[in-house]
Amino acid sequence: MIEAIMANLGWIILAAVVIFIISLGFRVVRPTEKGIIERLGKFRRVADQGFQVIIPVVDRMYKINLTERMMDVEPQEIITEDNLNAKVDLVVYYKVRRDDESVKKSMYNVDEFESQIIKLAQTTARNVIGTMSFKTVNSERSNLNTQLAKVLDEESNSWGVEIVRVEMMEITPPEDVQDTMNKVLKAENEKRSAIDFATAAETVADGERRSEIKKAEGRKQATILEADGRAQAIKKVADAQAYEIEKVNESIQKHFKDQAVTYKKLETVRDSLENNTKFVIDPNTEITNVIAESMAGITPIKTVKDKKIKTIKTNARM
Repeated sequence: MIEAIMANLGWIILAAVVIFIISLGFRVVRPTEKGIIERLGKFRRVADQGFQVIIPVVDRMYKINLTERMMDVEPQEIITEDNLNAKVDLVVYYKVRRDDESVKKSMYNVDEFESQIIKLAQTTARNVIGTMSFKTVNSERSNLNTQLAKVLDEESNSWGVEIVRVEMMEITPPEDVQDTMNKVLKAENEKRSAIDFATAAETVADGERRSEIKKAEGRKQATILEADGRAQAIKKVADAQAYEIEKVNESIQKHFKDQAVTYKKLETVRDSLENNTKFVIDPNTEITNVIAESMAGITPIKTVKDKKIKTIKTNARM
């Protein structure tokens, strides 16, 4: 009985050991990683994300991080083209490319590529910045960052590493140069402010000039419109008078044919007696006969005996 139990216990222990050894071969590769599997020290394959099984003891897996990472390059002093000792601080963003060949390169073509990137960044920055003046480096950081990233990416291509971008965090000149630059910058700002003030004053003056021009043009246009209105009014009055004369002539031809002189006398009497106007008329003149023959309603108002002159008032209508 005891022997049977011992035999079964041995099998149980053996099964547990086998299961434990097999479980050692279970691996999980995350989406941000890729695995390199070696068998007895020799490259076998690249493992993608997900569940992977290897042979314990015989196989070994190394996981490579594929995410973008940042590396701070230690500040260093670089002599620029104009012989200034500028202190430059860089930050490099990099990642291992996702293809299998690049993953293999990052594992087998370089020893600890992170430290290699730092040294490469320092050397590249020294070579590139050393050919530029300090003013150019300080004013064209964006272009310089792009240029550094391009050179680093070409150099690290054999490592399977992609240089995403390079950022120049700070570039510090010597103290005396920095003081001089601050003075120059202050002078430039003052100059710019003076130019802006002069431009603003010029703009105001130009606006006032334009306003006066607009006012003058408005007055000119108003005068022209007023003159046009008077001219049109005169023309209409003239047209009306011409029309009146035309109708009068037609009436004369119709009702006073061969009596134009008589009509003219009557017209004179009408104009004279209009609006109850008082006139002194000599009774011996011909117009008295015309009035007597053609008009009605003439009433004597006052008689001056000595001079025999009659004053009349009429409401006669033509």
